Amino acid sequence: QVHLVESGGGLVPAEDSLRLSCAASGFTFSDYAMGWFRQAPGKGREFVASINSNGERLAYDDSVKGRFAISRDNAKSMVYLQMDTLKPEDTAIYYCASRSSPVVAVATSAYDYWGQGTQVTVSS
Repeated sequence: QVHLVESGGGLVPAEDSLRLSCAASGFTFSDYAMGWFRQAPGKGREFVASINSNGERLAYDDSVKGRFAISRDNAKSMVYLQMDTLKPEDTAIYYCASRSSPVVAVATSAYDYWGQGTQVTVSS
């Protein structure tokens, strides 16, 4: 049974940093791509970043390029999202997701399993 558990969210002032973590279990982590998505109040779930199975291919939404960095540790079955220079518009619930393919993807429909989410709130 696939489990994805996010952690690391919180309330921070603008320009500050946070590092989100996602612990994966129940599947062969190193075989599959992973992604981070977010959902702000009253909005749909949107793509943030994706990483392929071996960590060599990355994809980012334009809104976070240069500020966020996705990474993974296949030995620990962990995926991370380093978020720097946070802005109030980054406020959202952040979700970790896995897909049944080694290739990065941006569409929510491309992902099969989701974590419960972690709240990130950035104050102005």
